[in-house]
Amino acid sequence: KPCPLCDEAKEVLEPYKRRFVLQEVDITLPENSEWHDKYKYDIPVFHLNGKFLMKHGVNIQKFEDRLRKLELQSE
Repeated sequence: KPCPLCDEAKEVLEPYKRRFVLQEVDITLPENSEWHDKYKYDIPVFHLNGKFLMKHGVNIQKFEDRLRKLELQSE
């Protein structure tokens, strides 16, 4: 379904797309019912490397800090 909040978040993250892989999960699909039950009132939700990062929108400072830490760990 259309998700203006998700679209806005993707736009904010666009400049970073070369630094991470964005995997979108449609929580309305039956196979994603676990995510739907957990986050149906909190979209968009973001995980980075499998760990919860933020919800309801992009906190760009938090995202940059966590991404930078992951990049430093992989060097």
